[in-house]
Amino acid sequence: MGLSISREIARLLGGEIRVKSVPRKGSTFTLYLPQNYTPSPDTLTRFTNPVAGPAGSAPIGTVDVNSFIPDEHSTILAPSELPDDRYEIQAGDRVLLVIEDDIKFAGILLDTARDHGFKGLVAVRGDTGLSMAKKYKPNAITLDINLPELDGWSILDRLKHDPELSHIPVHVISVEAPSQRALKQGAIACLQKPVTAGGLRNAVADLRQFVERGIKRLLIVEDNEAQRKAIVELIGDHDVDTTAVATGQEALEAMKSKPFDCLVLDLGLPDISGFELIETIKKDPNLHEVPIIVYTGKELSKEEETRLKSMAETIVIKDVKSPERLLAETALFLHRVEDNLPEKKKRMLQQAHQIEPVLAGKKVLIVDDDQRNIFAVTSVLEKQKMEVVYAETGRDGIQTLKDTPGINVVLMDVMMPDMDGYEAMKTIRKQPRFKSLPIIAVTAKAMKGDRQKCIEAGASDYIMKPVDTEQLLSLLRVWTYR
Repeated sequence: MGLSISREIARLLGGEIRVKSVPRKGSTFTLYLPQNYTPSPDTLTRFTNPVAGPAGSAPIGTVDVNSFIPDEHSTILAPSELPDDRYEIQAGDRVLLVIEDDIKFAGILLDTARDHGFKGLVAVRGDTGLSMAKKYKPNAITLDINLPELDGWSILDRLKHDPELSHIPVHVISVEAPSQRALKQGAIACLQKPVTAGGLRNAVADLRQFVERGIKRLLIVEDNEAQRKAIVELIGDHDVDTTAVATGQEALEAMKSKPFDCLVLDLGLPDISGFELIETIKKDPNLHEVPIIVYTGKELSKEEETRLKSMAETIVIKDVKSPERLLAETALFLHRVEDNLPEKKKRMLQQAHQIEPVLAGKKVLIVDDDQRNIFAVTSVLEKQKMEVVYAETGRDGIQTLKDTPGINVVLMDVMMPDMDGYEAMKTIRKQPRFKSLPIIAVTAKAMKGDRQKCIEAGASDYIMKPVDTEQLLSLLRVWTYR
C-alpha cells in the first residue's frame, strides 16, 4: 500500500518511481521528476477513493484506481508536441476530444475538428483520454481502439456506463473497428483505418450535425396498438421525436423519408417477419448503422437468438422488468442526457443499471489466498447475478478450472504462496482449451513493468488492489463480450 501511495504522489508531480533490486544486497528506489511539468486535467481529482481499513477504523490511504502503470514503451505527450485548445475553451464552445496514440493522425483529426467549428482536445493514452472526458465533458469524441494503458473497448464501456458521460457521441476510428461491436457498445459510428481525408471530414461533420440537433429520432415498429402507445409513452419526451408504425413496409418507408437514431422492433409483424426487416435494413448502406433494439415477447430458440445477436444491437424480452431495460437501451443509443430526464425515468434507469445483462449468468473463478478479498469480490459479482467459484491457491485454481465446466472468466491474484499467479497463468495457457479464456490479473503491487509482466504470463488484462468496483465490472463486461 505504501508503494501504491508513493507512486501516486510521484504521478501527481509528473514523475515516476523506479526500483532495482539485487538479492541479498537490497533495493534502490529512484524518483524521477520533470524540470518543467504541466499538470494533467485530472490532477486535482486524484486521491478521491478511500481505501478501507479494518472494520471500525478510518481509511488507511487513498489510491486513484484509474491511474496507469507506465511501461518501458509508453510516452506522455507533452503539450508542446501537439498543442490543443484545452486552455482556450470558453462557455458555449463545441469541444471534440481526440483519443489517438498516432501523433500525426491525431494532428490531422485536430485540424479537421477546428475546420468544423470544434475546439479540440487530444489524448494519446487511453487512461488520459478517459480522465479528460470526465474533466472536460466534451460534446463529441473520436476514439482509437489500440491505445496504450487502456484500450478503446474499455474506454467506450466506461463512457457508456457513466451517467454523466453516456450521452456523448463516440465515433470509433481505428484499424481494429468491428462496427457491430462498436455500435452494440454505444458508438455512434465507425471508420476503419486507413481513412481518406474526405472520410474524416464527413465523420466530423456528422458529429457536429448530431451535436447541434438536440432532438433525437426514434422509430417504433409494433403491430399491437396498445403496446405501441405504451412504448411511445415510456420513451418519448421533449428530447425525442418518435414515429410509431405497425408494419414492416411502413417502417422501411419511414426510414427512407428521414434518418433515425434508433429503431425499436417487435418481431411479430403482419406483413413481413422482424428477421426479414432487420436483414433488409442491414443490407442498405444508408441504413445499416441504425441501432436496432429487438423488443419481443416471442420465446426465441437458440438458433433465432444467435441469428438476432449477429444482426441487432440488443434483445429485450418483454417481462415485468423489461420497461426499465428498454428505457435504458434507448437512452444509450439515442445518447440522451440522463440528468435532463424526469425523476421517474431517472429512477427507472438507476434500477436498470443495477444488473448488467451481459454479466448475468456468467461463471467466474476467483483465485486468491485471502478469504476477505474473495468475500468482497463475490458479494459484488453475485449482485450482478454471476455464478462465483473460488480457490485459495494457484494449484487449486488450476484444478478447479479443469473440474468446473463453463467458466467464462478468471480473476487471478498474483501474490500467492506455493504457486503464484504468474506461474498459474502460464500453466493455464499451456492447455489449448484455455488459450482464449479471459484471465484478469489482480495485484497489490505497483511497480514499473508489472502490467507487462502479467500480460507476458498470460493475463488478458490487469487490475490493481484495492479493486475498484466500476473498473472491475467494466473489465468483466469487455472481456466476457470478447
